[in-house]
Amino acid sequence: MGADSRPGSRPDRRLVVAGHGPAAHRLVEALRERDAAGAWTITVIGEESRTAYDRVALTTHLEGADLAYPAHGGEVTVRTGERVTGIDRAARTVTTSAGRAVGYDALVLATGSSPFVPPVEGADLPGVFVYRTIDDLDAIRAYARGRASGAVIGGGLLGLEAARALQGLGLRGGVVEVAPWLMPRQLDEGGGAMLRRHIEGLGLAVHAGVPVRALEAGGDGAVRRIALDDGTVIDAEVVVFSAGIRPRDELARGCGLPVGERGGIVVDGTCRTEDPAIWAIGECALAGGTVHGLAGPCFSMAEVVADRLLSGTAVFEGADMSARLKLMGVDVASFGDPFADAGRGALGVTYTDPVAGVYKKLVVSDDARTLLGGVLVGDAESYGTLRARVGAALPAAPERLLFGGTETADGDLPGAAVICSCNNVTAEGVRRAIAEHSLTDVPAVKDRTGAGTSCGSCVPLVKRILDAELAASGIEVGTALCEHFAYSRAELFDIVRTGEITGFTRLIEEHGTGRGCDICRPAVASILASLGNGHILEGEQAALQDTNDHFLANLQKNGTYSVVPRVPGGEITPGGLIVIGEVARDFGLYTKITGGQRIDLLGARVEQLPDIWRRLVDAGFESGHAYGKALRTVKSCVGSTWCRYGVRDSTAMAIRLELRYRGLRAPHKLKSAVSGCARECAEAQSKDFGVIATENGWNLYLAGNGGMRPRHADLFATGLTDDQLITCIDRFLMFYIRTADRLQRTASWLESLDGGLDHLREVIVDDRLGICADLDAAMARHVASYSDEWRDTLDDPERLRRFVSFVNAPRAPDPSIAFEVEREQIRPLPAEVGR
Repeated sequence: MGADSRPGSRPDRRLVVAGHGPAAHRLVEALRERDAAGAWTITVIGEESRTAYDRVALTTHLEGADLAYPAHGGEVTVRTGERVTGIDRAARTVTTSAGRAVGYDALVLATGSSPFVPPVEGADLPGVFVYRTIDDLDAIRAYARGRASGAVIGGGLLGLEAARALQGLGLRGGVVEVAPWLMPRQLDEGGGAMLRRHIEGLGLAVHAGVPVRALEAGGDGAVRRIALDDGTVIDAEVVVFSAGIRPRDELARGCGLPVGERGGIVVDGTCRTEDPAIWAIGECALAGGTVHGLAGPCFSMAEVVADRLLSGTAVFEGADMSARLKLMGVDVASFGDPFADAGRGALGVTYTDPVAGVYKKLVVSDDARTLLGGVLVGDAESYGTLRARVGAALPAAPERLLFGGTETADGDLPGAAVICSCNNVTAEGVRRAIAEHSLTDVPAVKDRTGAGTSCGSCVPLVKRILDAELAASGIEVGTALCEHFAYSRAELFDIVRTGEITGFTRLIEEHGTGRGCDICRPAVASILASLGNGHILEGEQAALQDTNDHFLANLQKNGTYSVVPRVPGGEITPGGLIVIGEVARDFGLYTKITGGQRIDLLGARVEQLPDIWRRLVDAGFESGHAYGKALRTVKSCVGSTWCRYGVRDSTAMAIRLELRYRGLRAPHKLKSAVSGCARECAEAQSKDFGVIATENGWNLYLAGNGGMRPRHADLFATGLTDDQLITCIDRFLMFYIRTADRLQRTASWLESLDGGLDHLREVIVDDRLGICADLDAAMARHVASYSDEWRDTLDDPERLRRFVSFVNAPRAPDPSIAFEVEREQIRPLPAEVGR
């Protein structure tokens, strides 16, 4: 390859990426991060009608999850619904299904793979599907309506995910695997047997070690049964093939590039093909004689090519095939080489607990000093540390490692140990980021390194490395709220709760020093309010509040205040709208529809607030708590009442939730939403707690939003009844209020919670800590004691005394003082046009 044709040798080079799956998306993002000079213009051509999305979480699409990756920024052209159909290597152009010819200086093939459908009689019957894309899932969901049974052919990772999806659609079903046990590529026989017990315990039949003879049709010509070679017949009105993948290498074959005997585009250690201008990454590539089907190695290939396009020296050195999964609630993990045996100089150390459903196996060298691999089923807590230790000296005896005794050795993990296989982050990379950027918490480490931002299984290990690094540096990350209290907010909450303390003075006299500050005083005020300690402007509590709570309204930059009445679920009557309009007109207020389906009235002076509240309260409105660290809104679509797609009454549920949690004080403000179907018009997955309706019940998402670090909420539970949903939310909110730090949002709170979402389920569903009854009682007390803060203030002359702009003119401003309007209404209302 001459100097003039070397990638990166001149600016404005043209990169074409064929395919827009996860590997292609990672490639483009990695190149954009590195290409500060803008050496490459990028065109991505993907045949799906949508841009790249997270295929690892494909099943959650049926639960309403948004799988889309963030859109590429910068000068990136993405063509969806268009497929590259041919390559002219001499002219360096590709042709597409739209008849377009696109020139390239570098071409990356990221065409992925296609599902393998074995040559089984009846595989083309109606009701038979593959499981690979969002479109596949949508087709399965549509066909499954009104049908009772289904089965998946293929007991690997994707097959079990497909079986979970069918079960979620209400189908009675099972799994057929030709190998002797489930997940034969990741698990040994013992692990596969334990996984089978778990899967069967969830109501799915498992048929292993028996090939499929044929799919048989019913009277309507659609599939109705699966016939196995041993004579077994399985009822199945829906059949899904998930029996492996085949590389999409047809473009390479068509232009004469070498492919493997069993498929896959042959690439070298730089992921380059025989043609120096063409690379291949992801599941279409044959690297080191292997087609890699996990996200981690595919992402690593993308990183290598991004580096090489900018004249780097990165090499794809094989792949870590380790994986930790949660299949239908069952922890499953494998790492290193779980299949090594004594004939290859290895020893296996196993532990089985059939009662608890736990199987653990470590494969070690014949001198028991080096960890080679392992399998974990039913309990994978030690996965992060064990995977990072593969190939390294054991920090403890194998039997100790089986029972989780790894934490003390995290500080001396080898620098080259891969902590996050999804994003190829090493222990040294984490340590260097901590040292160079003075990082002190897990969210900061995740932001800086990318570790833990994909599947999240490495987050506990990242936290332990962080703790070890801080301790080694002599840095003590204190949990004290401020100089006046040597306790964290969570510890102070328990002190106030158990000591039945009702005032700041007593708390600081008994448990603190000094007189307090602008950090601890509002934090204690929030704690007291969360525990239902009366009106926030009552007695000593009034002096603790910040500016917004002090006047029960939001201070704006010009010194005026905004008033936001509560509109539960966004549902409002014409009469209510008229009152709000009249108030805005009479007091000269600017009006704005908020993102939470309420009406913000801006520009009110302090002395006007009681008069505005009186008009609103008399019309049936109450405080929307837009000024407090409390529940703000529960947004809603119109749901099944009006929308032709709605499957449940989302508006009624949103109103129920908002009225239940109104006035609930928390470490930070709370927002929620309820969507009536998976189309997600209410944007529930971006909220602190969000609810999505499905035909099987409510799906609950927790800990979204995140403020300056926005994140999607995590799917916590599916198919909940109304009462189950409310119980989960009750306990989530109360546990968050008790344990979060000062001004900590639910998103960062969950990220910092040891054990993360799994631990949260154990606490509020399984009652592992034995506190659920207490959490339920606390929420019941809140609901029973709620009272509107605006009305209570209007009824108390002492509280009203604070609402003055000038002490010498308590009810009317000095007429010599002019008040300027910050902003007029942008355009007149329709009724005012022409006046």
